[in-house]
Amino acid sequence: MNLKPNPFLAALRARRPQLGIWVSLASPFAAEVVAGAGFDWALIDMEHSPNDLTSVLGQLQVFASFPTTALVRPEWNDAVLVKRLLDLGAPGLLFPMVQSADEARRAVAACGYPPRGVRGVSGSTRANNFGRVSDYFARVEDETAILVQVETRAAVAAASAIGAVAGVDGVFFGPSDIAADLGLLGQPMHADVWALILPAAARLMAAGVAVGTLVVDPAFARKLLADGFSFVACGVDTALLARGADALLAAMRGATGAAP
Repeated sequence: MNLKPNPFLAALRARRPQLGIWVSLASPFAAEVVAGAGFDWALIDMEHSPNDLTSVLGQLQVFASFPTTALVRPEWNDAVLVKRLLDLGAPGLLFPMVQSADEARRAVAACGYPPRGVRGVSGSTRANNFGRVSDYFARVEDETAILVQVETRAAVAAASAIGAVAGVDGVFFGPSDIAADLGLLGQPMHADVWALILPAAARLMAAGVAVGTLVVDPAFARKLLADGFSFVACGVDTALLARGADALLAAMRGATGAAP
C-alpha cells in the first residue's frame, strides 16, 4: 500500500485556486454535514474552538470519505502536538501566529523526521495505516501541507522572509488579528487592514508562494481568488449556523407579527 497524494497540496503546487471552509463545531456529526457540501478544503480549528485530539480524530475520519481535504490548525507551534496530529493522519497544518522566519523553520522542523526535523517516529499510526503504507517515511514530508499564519504588523512585514523558508507551502493572512494589531479590533474588512495585507500578498505571489486567508464576504473571497490568492476560506460553520438560525427566526417573526 502506498501513501495517497495530497490533493490540496497538489492544487497549490499547480496554482489551482482552492475554496475552503472553517470547521469549529468540534463534532464529527457536524463535520459530516459540512463535508457533503464539497469544498476543496476544510480547516479543523483547535485554536479557537473546543477541539481536542479525540474530536479532531473523529473529524479526520469523517472527511476521509469525502473529496474535501481536512487541514488542522493546532493551538500553537508546539512540536509535541504537531507530532500527535500528524500521527493521526492530518494531511496539513496551519500554524497560528508565526512571527518570523525562525518560527516558520520551527514549524517545518516539527513536521519532518530526523535529520531534517524533530518529529518522533512511530511505526504504527493512523497516518501510515498502522504500518501498512510501505512508502510513508519516504514520502510523507512531500505530501504534508505546511501553512503558516501571519497575524500582526510585524509578521506581515516579515511575510516574504517567512514565505521563503524551505518547506513552507503557503502563507495565510489572518485579517482579524491584523485588525486588532492595527487598533481596529472586530473590523477585519477595514480598508486599512487590506491596505497592509494586499501588497505583502502580492510580493509573495510574485515569488511563487501560495497565499491564503479567511473572509466571510463571498464576493470579496471570489475577488481574492481571481486576483491570485491560492486558498481562501469563505465561511465558518458556527457563524453559518448562527446566522441561519437568526434569519429563520427573524423571517418567522416578520411573517407572524410575533413579538421578539
